[in-house]
Amino acid sequence: MFLKLTKSGGRHYAQLVASFRNEAGQPRQRTICTLGRLEPGGDVDKLIASLQRARGLDAAPAGNPLDGLRFEGSRCAGDVWALWQLWRTLGFDGLATAWRGSRVEVDVLGCLRAMVFNRLCDTGSKLGVLRWLETVALPLDFGFADGPPQHQHLLRAMDVIDEHSDALGARLATLMRPLIDEDLSVVFYDLTTVEVAGEAVVADDVRAYGMSKSGMVARQFMLSLVQTAEGLPIAHEVHPGNIAEAKTLLPMIKSLLARYPLKRVVLVADRGLLSVNNLDELATLQATLAGEGRAVSLEYVLAVPTARYGDFAEALRTSASSQPADQPWVAESTWQSSSKSSSKSTSPSAPIQRRLVIAHDPEVARRRTQARNKAITELLALGEQWGGKLDAQDAGASRRGRPLSDSGAKARFYHAAQDASLAHLIKVDLQAEAFSFHVDEDKQRDLELLDGKLLLVTNTDAPAVEVVQRYKSLADIERGFRVLKSDIEIGPVYHRLPKRIRAHALVCFMALILYRVMRMRLKANDHDESPIRLLQQLQRIHQQTVRTADGQALHGLTEMTPTQKSLFSVLQLPMPTPAALSKPVL
Repeated sequence: MFLKLTKSGGRHYAQLVASFRNEAGQPRQRTICTLGRLEPGGDVDKLIASLQRARGLDAAPAGNPLDGLRFEGSRCAGDVWALWQLWRTLGFDGLATAWRGSRVEVDVLGCLRAMVFNRLCDTGSKLGVLRWLETVALPLDFGFADGPPQHQHLLRAMDVIDEHSDALGARLATLMRPLIDEDLSVVFYDLTTVEVAGEAVVADDVRAYGMSKSGMVARQFMLSLVQTAEGLPIAHEVHPGNIAEAKTLLPMIKSLLARYPLKRVVLVADRGLLSVNNLDELATLQATLAGEGRAVSLEYVLAVPTARYGDFAEALRTSASSQPADQPWVAESTWQSSSKSSSKSTSPSAPIQRRLVIAHDPEVARRRTQARNKAITELLALGEQWGGKLDAQDAGASRRGRPLSDSGAKARFYHAAQDASLAHLIKVDLQAEAFSFHVDEDKQRDLELLDGKLLLVTNTDAPAVEVVQRYKSLADIERGFRVLKSDIEIGPVYHRLPKRIRAHALVCFMALILYRVMRMRLKANDHDESPIRLLQQLQRIHQQTVRTADGQALHGLTEMTPTQKSLFSVLQLPMPTPAALSKPVL
C-alpha cells in the first residue's frame, strides 16, 4: 500500500491505496480509504495526533515547521571581527604592558579597543561607544569579562592611557618598527587644528584661541602628525591651539629619534615650518647625535612660506630668465642666510649657503595670474566709477542720495582693496585731498613672476626633480588629516581636561594606524575601495539569534557573499565563525 495525493475543489487529500493484479494479470489500484485533507489542521493532522495519543505521546497536531520560531536579535559582527583580527596581527594586545603593575580596576585594554574600533565603525561621543557596543557581536576574549563597561570606565581608561602615555608610545613604536624602513626613512610632518567645545578654562589647558586651517579664529588645539613615505602614521603630538608651527618641529624630531632606531631621516614639511633657527638647531642636533656616537643623518625638504618669496626675488628672476614661461621646469640655486651666532661672540654671524630648489607649474601660474587680473580689473572699474561720480558732483550735476566725498571714496576703496587682498598692489593715496589711486606695476610684475612657483630649501643631495616629487608626496599626509577629520571625526572635541584631550587624540591616532594598514593592504591587491567602505560591507555580516518553539536559543552568522569573503582574503585575515563570537545576553 502507499499514499496517494489527490486534488479536488482547490483542496488536497491523502488516500490510502493498494496495488493488485486482476484476473488477467494486469496491475490495478484500489482506494482503501480517504485519510482526509492535507492542509494544516486538516483531517490528516487530526489522524496523526490520534495515533500519537494512542502511542502515549501528547503532541499537538503538526503544523507549519516555522510556527513558534522567534528571531530575537541581530548584531553587526563582520567589521568588528576584521578590526579585532588586524589589531591582534599588529600585536597591539601587547600595549597592556605599558600600564602593567599599576592598580587599575577597569579593563583598560578592552576600553581602548572599543573606543578605537568605534572611531572606524560608528563614530560618536563616549556615550555613543556604549550604545554602539549594544549593537555589535564582540569576539571571544575581546574583554569586559565582568560585563559591559559604563561611562566612568571609559573615562578612567582614558586617564590611565594618559598617565602612561610615554610607556604606551614607546611600546607602540616597538610594535610599529617592523613596518618601517629603518635604513632610509622619508618622513612627512605637518600640523592641523582641531575644533573644541566649551568656554571653561582649566590648568595647563591646551585649548586656546588661534587661527584655524579654515582661516577663522577659533578655540582649538594643534595636532602634529608624522607619517612615513608609505602613508603610515608613526608619531603624533598635541600642542596648545595658539602655538607657532615652527616651534613644534624640533621637539618632534627628537621624540622620533628617541623611539625609532633610524639611520637616516629625510624630513619633508609644509610651509610655516621653515625657520632659520629651526635649520640651525637641526644642524646642532646632528652634531650632538654624532658626538653621542649615533650615526643618524638628518636631512630636510622644507617649503618656503609664500610671505617670504620676496627674499628670493633675485634667485627667481635669474632662474626664470633662462626658462620657458609656458613649460614646466625645475631649477636650483642657493640661499644665503645668517647662522645663529653665539651669545658669547661679538663678531657678526657667518653666512650659510643653503640649497634652493625652484619648480614652475605654468598651468597654476596661468590660473593665478588670470584670477588676480580679473580682481584688479573689477576693482579699477569700481574706482573709476566713484571717480566719475566725484567729477560729476564737482561739475554741478545732481544725483539721488547722499553726495560722495573724496575722503569717503578713499576709505571705501581702500577697504575694498583690502577685502580683495590687493591693498599691497593697488595703492590709495590717503594723504591727498582728492580721491586717487594707482597700480604698482613693478609689484604686479613681481607677483606674476612668483605665480606657479614652488620654493624648497633642502640639504639633501638628491636631484632637484626628486626633491620636488618628495615634497608633492606630502599631499598624502594631508589626506591623513582629512581621514582624521571626516571618517574618524576627531573633532569637535567635548573633553575639558588636557589629559582627556590627549587620550582622545591617541585613540584617533590608533584608529588612523588601522585605517592606513587596511589601505596599504587594499592597495597592494589593486583594490580601490576605501577602508571605511570596506568596513561598511563587512558590517552587513550579522550574528543572528533565533529561539525555537521549545525555548532553545540558536546563534549563527548570515551567509557571507563572495565579495565579503574576498575582502577578508585581501586583508589577510581569517573569516569569522559563530563559535568565535560572544553570545548576547538575552
